[in-house]
Amino acid sequence: MASASSLYYHYISPCLKKRGGGGLLHFPVANHKRQQQKQLQKQEEIKEDDGRGHVASTRRRQFMFQAPLIAFSFSQLVTSNALAVAEIDVPQDFRIYNDEVNKYKIFIPQDWQVGAGEPNSFKSITAFYPEEAANSNVSVAISGLGPDFTRMESFGKVEAFADTLVSGLDRSWQRPPGVAAKLIDCKASNGLYYIEYTLQNPGESRRHLFSAIGMASNGWYNRLYTVTGQYVEEEAEKYGSTIEKAVSSFRFT
Repeated sequence: MASASSLYYHYISPCLKKRGGGGLLHFPVANHKRQQQKQLQKQEEIKEDDGRGHVASTRRRQFMFQAPLIAFSFSQLVTSNALAVAEIDVPQDFRIYNDEVNKYKIFIPQDWQVGAGEPNSFKSITAFYPEEAANSNVSVAISGLGPDFTRMESFGKVEAFADTLVSGLDRSWQRPPGVAAKLIDCKASNGLYYIEYTLQNPGESRRHLFSAIGMASNGWYNRLYTVTGQYVEEEAEKYGSTIEKAVSSFRFT
């Protein structure tokens, strides 16, 4: 029967000998097993470390790919919010006039007065003007339209519409000559027609006019909105840019 001590040694092939030929090389079995176990543990630890490292590396790569998307989405959100804020920013020294009945809004100077004519079912007018006496003002006139007019293009292109409007006001060809009307510029934008022109009666100052003309329904029929700002040449420096800003700010709500 093998002794207890022999259980701790493992016979190695005779070809494996100690250097110098001093007998066969023996290893303690228990130590060898412990070394094998340690080696296996190290391999498992390496695998686990590699596994964690791989997962961590994968997560890092995922984050690196996701981070630009997160940043891009946040950038879009900030940009969208900035644009939304910019859309409702009111210029300095202006305030918003919001007509909830007729569904429009417009920027007007802080200290300007508001006056309204007696409205009826087909026509209404609201005027905005400075406290001090002046020949400068902005007005919003609303009138009903027939069923044939469904959009601004029903009146023709903006160039034809502007030419018809201004030529219809001109009386300079009469004898004696009447009011002289001259078209300066026109354009179509966001469903509105913008027209700039001048009017001058003989012997009087020239008036500059800016109009924004659009169409909207009140639920029963379409109505024509004509926003007109005007100032005389003597008041151009004081009111010119203010009136242009007011007319350009008109929006349906």
